[in-house]
Amino acid sequence: MTSIQIDRRLPDRFFEASLRADALAGLTATPKSLPPKWFYDERGSELFDKITRLDEYYPTRAEREILAAAAAEIATATRAATLVELGSGTADKTRLLLDALRDGGTLSSYVPVDVSESALVTAASRMLKRYPGLQVQAVLSDFTERLGLPEAGGARLIVFLGGTIGNLLPAERAAFLISLRARLRPGDALLLGTDLVKDPAVLVAAYDDPAGVTGEFNKNILRVLNAELGGNFDLDEFEHVAVWDAEAEWIEMRLRSAVDQTVLLPAIELRVPFSAGEEMRTEISAKFRREGVAAELAAAGLELRSWWTDSQARFGLSLSVPA
Repeated sequence: MTSIQIDRRLPDRFFEASLRADALAGLTATPKSLPPKWFYDERGSELFDKITRLDEYYPTRAEREILAAAAAEIATATRAATLVELGSGTADKTRLLLDALRDGGTLSSYVPVDVSESALVTAASRMLKRYPGLQVQAVLSDFTERLGLPEAGGARLIVFLGGTIGNLLPAERAAFLISLRARLRPGDALLLGTDLVKDPAVLVAAYDDPAGVTGEFNKNILRVLNAELGGNFDLDEFEHVAVWDAEAEWIEMRLRSAVDQTVLLPAIELRVPFSAGEEMRTEISAKFRREGVAAELAAAGLELRSWWTDSQARFGLSLSVPA
């Protein structure tokens, strides 16, 4: 196994500056909000991995079902030499695609892109071990701000799985897709995972499990602020809330203050008052319909070529190409 090369595309102290800016902006806004990317320190990543194994949390299983059924078709359609995975995490489901591309005789390199260096090392190590001779170029980057695609030879398949695009607000999704389209060449393709609109009871249960794992995950954002900004959030004084917004067609995760309280964040010299019952948004998770996905792709200059769902039509996987 060769050594792992990491292409670091973020400036020094990027995360520190970004967290401070996000906390200052979000905690002084009305209503208050924080970006969901700050859930994911080591503890948050462990909790999310636990969430994906809960009975109520269907997206991971549904997407894996689609990939198991469609990977060979995707490999034939794209004949990709390079698979670029945005927000790769530990790249568990990606092996289905890599196997299909390898079996199709086109695979030469894998590029995981993630904000977590430890996740990149894990993903890269697994792939180097599983695929002898595979070129692995890990990219440390925030794909919403500093997306960089390697200038690899041959066709590239850009993969964005897990429904993560649903964590972006509509304007953010549009900007992301336009930015991505600008970097694609003829022959490249985008494989996009999107959670679909369904019974609100099923959706809410996926984000508010009885065991409380998602609630603990939600509160982890407060742990991160305490650790990184010297905050004194009392996690016991906040309650996990998950609600379905029927008009926007997204799930919102919020933290509700149980009491009147003031939180101090010395590192950014901020005092944050919360009234009892006040809610702070920590995540949206948009749910999609096929026609909406096609329209958003088209607006960015991408043409939807193929569409798959799992057997219960809970999750959608789309393959699109530059229009």
